[in-house]
Amino acid sequence: MLTYEKLSRTPRLFRTFTGLTCEEFDRIYTQLKQQYPKHEQKRLRKKNRKRAIGAGRKFKLPLKERVLMLLFYYRLYTNLALAGFLFDLNLSNVSRNITMLEPLIKTCIPIPEKITKQTQRIHDLDELLKLYPELKAFIDATEQEIPRPKNKRRRKNYYSGKKKKHTVKTQIVVNKKGLILHKTKHRNGKQHDYDVFKKTGPPPIPPEVELGGDLGYQGIEKDYPNLKTKIPVKKPKGKELTRKEKRQNKKFRKERVIVEHTISKMKKFRIMSEEFRNRLTRYDRMTSIVCGLVNFTVLSH
Repeated sequence: MLTYEKLSRTPRLFRTFTGLTCEEFDRIYTQLKQQYPKHEQKRLRKKNRKRAIGAGRKFKLPLKERVLMLLFYYRLYTNLALAGFLFDLNLSNVSRNITMLEPLIKTCIPIPEKITKQTQRIHDLDELLKLYPELKAFIDATEQEIPRPKNKRRRKNYYSGKKKKHTVKTQIVVNKKGLILHKTKHRNGKQHDYDVFKKTGPPPIPPEVELGGDLGYQGIEKDYPNLKTKIPVKKPKGKELTRKEKRQNKKFRKERVIVEHTISKMKKFRIMSEEFRNRLTRYDRMTSIVCGLVNFTVLSH
């Protein structure tokens, strides 16, 4: 049986299996353990509960092993049967444990929704520069494959011409340090990056901050003149860019690559890189948790 005690003896393997170091796991677990009694009381007292408090199935695993199992599942995205075999649980219990812990772990990590609220409460320049170093932020969208929808209309809406697959798309905004400041709800893969931007609206960033995007956001400067934006210079048809424009583009690429690195960190959690096998109703919750874990590691360094 896989346990925290066994896995923590091999720190490198621990990080491979969970995406966190032992120290980072312990810090999250300490917060989670403090909030768990309140969370459990709230869960047991919800209105649609049919059993009396104290009745029902008990959790077989200690809290620490359940948290480990959730991170193991997010990082490696194994099927539930394998996770159950490794943690000595049946398939339904694995799903039940993970689903019940997800709302709790969201409260213990810096998910983008929390940071977006911080952005809206900035009072002075120091707070502004802490969240937006050099007063810059970068935007990009990431796609993930989903199973082919059975409904013909949904198949058409979710088909990405770029990926040649059925996908969902999520747009994120990061700062110069790779901290994810904002995340949209998922959209269907048929939509272009800029269409997602227009339909979800500009991210809630201060007017002093410059928002940088790739050529997929062409037209943003014209459509949103009050938004401080920057995109690369596009090569004119049949012509070449000037040396100055090439230098500008190269300099901007070096800055904007941070958003690509952040998406890469997100996709190291295979629940965001492989075909998404869960229900789409859980997608935004799961991506928020992954973003929160990435943010936690960024803030830890």
